Amino acid sequence: MSAPVTLPLWLFVLILLFAAVTFASHFLFPSVRWFLRRRLERAVEELNKRLKRPIQPFKLARRMDTIRRLIYDPEVAQAVADHAQENHIREDVAFQKAELYAREIVPGFSAFTYFGFAIRAARILSQSLYRVRLVHANDPALEAIPADATVIFVMNHRSNMDYVLVTWLVAERSALAYAVGEWARVWPMRQLVRAMGGYFIRRRHNNALYRKVLARYVQMATDAGVTQAVFPEGALSRTGHLGKPKLGLISYILEGFHPGTSRDVVFVPVALNYDRVMEDRTLIDARITGTRRFRFSLRPIWRYLRRQLWNRITGKYHRYGYAAVSFGDPLSLTDFLERPHTDAPAALGSELMDRIAAVMPVTPVPLVAHALQDGVRSVAALDRLVRARIASAQARGVTIHIPRDDVAYTIDTGLRALVERRIVIREGDTLAVEAEGPGPDLVAFYAASVAHLLRDPVEDRRPDTPGPESAAT
Repeated sequence: MSAPVTLPLWLFVLILLFAAVTFASHFLFPSVRWFLRRRLERAVEELNKRLKRPIQPFKLARRMDTIRRLIYDPEVAQAVADHAQENHIREDVAFQKAELYAREIVPGFSAFTYFGFAIRAARILSQSLYRVRLVHANDPALEAIPADATVIFVMNHRSNMDYVLVTWLVAERSALAYAVGEWARVWPMRQLVRAMGGYFIRRRHNNALYRKVLARYVQMATDAGVTQAVFPEGALSRTGHLGKPKLGLISYILEGFHPGTSRDVVFVPVALNYDRVMEDRTLIDARITGTRRFRFSLRPIWRYLRRQLWNRITGKYHRYGYAAVSFGDPLSLTDFLERPHTDAPAALGSELMDRIAAVMPVTPVPLVAHALQDGVRSVAALDRLVRARIASAQARGVTIHIPRDDVAYTIDTGLRALVERRIVIREGDTLAVEAEGPGPDLVAFYAASVAHLLRDPVEDRRPDTPGPESAAT
């Protein structure tokens, strides 16, 4: 038993490596994970003291625990059995598919990634691109929301910058969980979105089993009080108008809500508008060509960053104008359901979009673009028309963002932005929309975002413009 054993050096090293891995996996790694998790829990406790709506335990649960809870949910189990029967496959095969869907949907929230990186990055990016303004904070209404209610921010989808802008502006309230489309399921966006608490949803190629898994996740998160952010339009508008609401997520929330037993759900309308939408030309091209889907690529982002870096070095850099955000009046789901509705999801979607439209910020470029659509051909005529539109809108209670409280400066800012982009040609006092290229379409695109607020119901008897269209992002 005590006789020496001779081994080749490579085998001895291999044995040592196996022993080291076994020790680490059984003793070292669990201890390190426990130590780090305890530090994270203490950090989250301190963070929750500063947030107006603390991060809920459901959001901090380990991802695999949430996945298991989701796939073993009784309603999902029934959907698995139905899927197996309808498609003539074994239930274990259908169960594996449900687990695949759950892994695809469930995020892996990281408080460090969200508050340590994402918030700072969102603030820097937003302020480097735009002059960000909170036009209508509506603080009294937001502060009056009960502490135990689930808050869902409902936003119009104007640009992919919406995610960045709202993430930063509500950072002091809570961490948002976004419903993100398939465009972000690429490296490295997938990992970042999941770490920020976002969950992916399929716009296409789904089935009853997938919809049930998604519905139960949304209902679990809502019932647990997780603060969420959704885009009812589902996609960027290709015309500039507000789009018609897609009712999928709204229907899931309504199905899982039981007045009197469920915690109340409060929807907070959020309206966003920009002096320049970075995707404007792409969206207009999509409307003209009928494109329904856009592929995400890092190449345009790299080209953009390289160009902006060069502009900063050469002193030619300037921001895209104003980006404005307004918060509308919250809507309690309990109060909403106290009123009779023939089609509750459709009625809820319509009311939320109406509340968003009512507080849409009017920034300089959309303001000037709306006046240009009426055929003004001089700076003096533009000035008179814009001032008249502002006075009429304000008389009807519309909030218009007037930088520096100076209407002349506001008009000059909006006009200069359009001239610099060669959308409008200015020669002395004479103005003309560039007929060659997308000039008229761009003017219409920006004017459409505020047309419902600036249109004078007395003097404007023209038929409304065609309804909004949406495109997948």
